Amino acid sequence: MPPFTLLFVNPICLKYKTSSPGNFPEPLTNTSLYFPFFQFARLTHIEITLQPFFIDSAMEAGDSMVCRRSHKRKLCEDESSRFPLNELNQDLLERVLSWLPPSAFFRLTSVCKRWKSVVDSATFRLACSQVPSRDPWFFMVDSQPHPSHQPIVFDSTEGNWKKLNHSPLLQLNQKNRESCKDFIPVAASGGLICFHRADGEFIVNNPVTASCRRLNSASRNPQSPIRAISMMSKAETYKLVLVSGELPNLTFREYNSTTDEWGEDIVLKRKADRSVETETSDDCTQYFLSKCGNLVSTDIQRSPAKQYSSILTLKDGEEILYFLSSSGTVVACNLTRRFFFEYPRLLPVFCEYSIDLVGSGGQMHVVLLSEFLETASLRVWTWDDGIQSWRQIAAMPPSISHKFYGKKVDINCTAAGKEMLVCLNSGELCSYMMCNLATNEWVELPECNSNEEGREFVCAFSFEPRIEASIWGRM
Repeated sequence: MPPFTLLFVNPICLKYKTSSPGNFPEPLTNTSLYFPFFQFARLTHIEITLQPFFIDSAMEAGDSMVCRRSHKRKLCEDESSRFPLNELNQDLLERVLSWLPPSAFFRLTSVCKRWKSVVDSATFRLACSQVPSRDPWFFMVDSQPHPSHQPIVFDSTEGNWKKLNHSPLLQLNQKNRESCKDFIPVAASGGLICFHRADGEFIVNNPVTASCRRLNSASRNPQSPIRAISMMSKAETYKLVLVSGELPNLTFREYNSTTDEWGEDIVLKRKADRSVETETSDDCTQYFLSKCGNLVSTDIQRSPAKQYSSILTLKDGEEILYFLSSSGTVVACNLTRRFFFEYPRLLPVFCEYSIDLVGSGGQMHVVLLSEFLETASLRVWTWDDGIQSWRQIAAMPPSISHKFYGKKVDINCTAAGKEMLVCLNSGELCSYMMCNLATNEWVELPECNSNEEGREFVCAFSFEPRIEASIWGRM
């Protein structure tokens, strides 16, 4: 809950209400702010309005809607508790504006030059960093990306699509669009998104501010293909993790944003003392006949932006990276203790299905779309250490999932908190569903009305829209 409530109407004045304005100061808490000229006043409510009137306090406890005061008395009280917003000192103004959703803040920067200048203030960015969390945005990836396309994001706060006024990578190279077209998003964390190119180059971008940073190239062995790319950001730093090799010969290396250097390759050993019997797989390709008589490979097919998809979590103080092997098994790499293992399959290898991983609340979940008994089902599973088996935590209603039957739909998912976005694509349809993993509520997102016709999204990356997120790994 923010430390104050903002109500915007139209030109600007500020109404404040105080409680216990006595001579004894109260400790500064998340519900307290101080004006320099009211040292002992605790703010309980702030309203910004643009009209010569403001909302009465009749909704508060102890107020009566029946009682009417004289117009003169009310006017005097209103005048005593209202003053222009431009009388706020810079520090308090920045703290107020830092709690606004980013989309609302950028709209309000056109109010005056002072508000617009706040964006570049170091103290404002510090105030933004003290906001614990922000509702996620989802950076959408086109099925046929083009450098001229403006990026599209879905704003979960306002529940609508937004077009960014800049292309993230063109800020890095305005003259040569062709040099940017081969970069694809591969990972995201905090307020940053990581882009990768096949030649091994990486770019880190803040989609809100359009700032970009080209990272030092990571020397790699061409005989050891990259299997997973993940990203983890903290308050003043971030790192990338690459997992390379073929099962069972896996290695990983890390990039540190503070030193701008890649670490050495570290070998991951297979953990042999798993209490659950797992089917060992060395990623050998197998084939089988589908129910339609088609020859099908057991290797899963991923979109380019999701081929390195992985989940990086902290569990009991240990960093664990999860990714899908080429045969569809979930591989867990304990980066702290330097070993890996595979979880049991959810479905037999000779089944047709679409699968993806998401991270929510520090846990890894498996999203699985399969067909059975002339219908399709989409379910979300998590591994339960207590029963040493997979446990279902959410499922799409059959009335929705049935329309995907026989369509050869590919699913790509991302999650932030308890909100999960699922992109469902095939040659016949393109749909986007939002699921609340806590309540199992599913909502289909509205169509994205863009000026460019024929744009369809194959996947998305969730990030927090943070103005203060630094590509240099420090505030």
